[in-house]
Amino acid sequence: MNSLSLPVVHPDFQKLKRSGRFLHLAAAGFILLHALSHAFSHHANYFYLGCLLLVAVDILILVFAGSNILKSMPKVNLFFRLVEFFFFLGIGINMILEGSWIFGIVHIFLSAAYFYLFYLEKQLLTEEYVALHHSGVSIPDLPEQKFFIWTNINGINARYDSITVQTSFDKSYHFELRRNLEFEELDQIHEFCRHYLGTGRF
Repeated sequence: MNSLSLPVVHPDFQKLKRSGRFLHLAAAGFILLHALSHAFSHHANYFYLGCLLLVAVDILILVFAGSNILKSMPKVNLFFRLVEFFFFLGIGINMILEGSWIFGIVHIFLSAAYFYLFYLEKQLLTEEYVALHHSGVSIPDLPEQKFFIWTNINGINARYDSITVQTSFDKSYHFELRRNLEFEELDQIHEFCRHYLGTGRF
């Protein structure tokens, strides 16, 4: 038996993909609010203010006019997510240096959150797979893929359009398949189950 990889649709991955535009919009809103408060401060730096406005407007254009770009070119999405991280980090450090500790720390937490989003969305560049190996079963998950050795698998329920993996940790993972299984693939899954789980446990 050779290893078998099955492309699947992961619900959490799909939610993250759908929320991408909203998260960009939230970042642009926060940057605009900071730009507005900076504009009315006594020590406003107009170069800094211009940079804030430029980045916020770029993100808004990307969200409203370039939504297809986000879907067809995910690396553009990652680039802007990284820009958001650096801007929130820079704003946070700047505010702390000016003595606004609370707002500075809030912005640094925002930068950490957007960097974490960058890390998660980077995982979306590769297609999600459930893979059956001789050593165990790997399952797509966030923040990283999970791997279960066969002794931690209670059963696998494979259909032509879906697959469910039941683990010994009272956890079940159900995925819709991106394409229907061929008969040979379904038979191979059953063969894995017969070999590693025992007859009747698939």
